[in-house]
Amino acid sequence: MLLACAAPITFAYELDGDAVQGGLIFGQAASGATVTLDGQDIMVSGNGRFVIGFGRDDSGSVMLSVTEPGTATETVQLDIAPREYNIERVDGLPPKTVTPDPESLARIRREGALVSSARTRRDTRTDWATGFSWPAQGRLSGFYGSQRVLNGEPRRPHFGVDVAAPTGTPVTAPAPGIVTLAEPDLYYSGGTIIIDHGQGLSSSFLHLSAVDVKVGDEVKTGDLIGKIGATGRATGPHLDWRMNWLDKRVDPQRLVGEMPSND
Repeated sequence: MLLACAAPITFAYELDGDAVQGGLIFGQAASGATVTLDGQDIMVSGNGRFVIGFGRDDSGSVMLSVTEPGTATETVQLDIAPREYNIERVDGLPPKTVTPDPESLARIRREGALVSSARTRRDTRTDWATGFSWPAQGRLSGFYGSQRVLNGEPRRPHFGVDVAAPTGTPVTAPAPGIVTLAEPDLYYSGGTIIIDHGQGLSSSFLHLSAVDVKVGDEVKTGDLIGKIGATGRATGPHLDWRMNWLDKRVDPQRLVGEMPSND
């Protein structure tokens, strides 16, 4: 783990993960523990599990404090390691392909509010504790953190990992959770599903040709949830898998191993 402490300390709790841009750290403390990150309360399950994450552009240090029943508070300084991202510049595009028209912008705002609402679920479930697996198999064609500059205007960074595969390729739940969004046709992301894994950690699945779950469904790892497509603003069939911890966009690829071989 890339954990930097202000001084050598032996901690009574366990941390698993990386203090790095786009990374997640999973914690295990005693039952009844309280946890804060830079003074802000972090949700902890009844058996002491918790998760924290770091955004694409987070930098500097944060202080993680854990207080277990009957013990003094232990604090560790986490130094967030930077990453390098691929930046692509494209000039000479027709303006309408860079800036949507007013009607489309109104739709984008409505759908953005819908997606944001689907990510507001907060409870102490720890479905994430089972670990994660690839939700689809194929060629990796896009990566977390990359960004395009179109006609000199920086666009939003890419916050997921893209898996290119033929339309109709199955998409399965990478971990257990509860479906909080199941939409067949959003402007940017087309067929879109969001699964909440507990404690504010969620997965999003974009550009689907089929949505095979509904809001409120409970899914297990490996359950079919949809099929790869090229819906929304996509240039070809692929799955865009994204993850959020609260308002932080994190990198799902860091949670899984190498893409399984089809050989």
